[in-house]
Amino acid sequence: MNRDRRLKFLPILLCLFLAATLARAQAPAAHKPGEVFRDCPDCAEMVVVPAGEFDMGSADAPVEGPIHRVAIANPFAIGRRDVTFAEWDLCVAAAACKFSPPDHGWGRADRPVIEISWDDAKDFIGWLSKKTGQTYRLPSEAEWEYAARAGSNSAYWWGREVGAGHARCQDCGGEPARQTAPVGTFRPNAFGLYDTAGNAAEWVQDCWNASYRGAPADGSAWTSGDCGLRVLRGGSFANKAVAVRSAARFRYDEDVRYYANGFRVARDVK
Repeated sequence: MNRDRRLKFLPILLCLFLAATLARAQAPAAHKPGEVFRDCPDCAEMVVVPAGEFDMGSADAPVEGPIHRVAIANPFAIGRRDVTFAEWDLCVAAAACKFSPPDHGWGRADRPVIEISWDDAKDFIGWLSKKTGQTYRLPSEAEWEYAARAGSNSAYWWGREVGAGHARCQDCGGEPARQTAPVGTFRPNAFGLYDTAGNAAEWVQDCWNASYRGAPADGSAWTSGDCGLRVLRGGSFANKAVAVRSAARFRYDEDVRYYANGFRVARDVK
């Protein structure tokens, strides 16, 4: 190519270079482990959990075993707190969530939304995904336990004993709990998550299986088993301390609304 032709194409090449540079500058930065963010001003606050491996389950109950190694290959984002009544009521106001649960006189606003079925939670997730343009979901059971443990291997993320002042449950210290507490009342775990023990039990994506035999080892949701029943984790204010251990698990029918059950959201990050 002679000099004149090179000069002719120079402005075009310069424009292409500037366009590519601008596109890179405008592209959203990848979320980093430990980062806290929101996808919209009134969206749930999310925290990015790092990739890693952990031993899932315990030897304390047949439904919690066998203990097995799970590898979480990629970071993911999970709600820093349970979904609140304030967040749920926005979905109801948008006519995307059909059910407006009662608060039993305990207050709405920053209390965890309760009386939510697994099916109800999916309605909220669909609305939030459409609102933000991001693909929200329930966490898998493995992701939930990994995030709740936050690197710990003790019964509770804070230690071997329940102690006092760590969570809201029937025998978590002080007077027996008779209602939920506002989200974030107690200090967060090492990953920055609040209320992974007690307060409101949390739906996860997985179908119910009575043990971990044959469970996925890659952190994905277990989509076979009794899928009319779905797993809940974390226990609630209405449970004894044994049910708010990091490994504790139980189940309900997916369409059941119970006054101690809520959820938190999750999504993949790039």
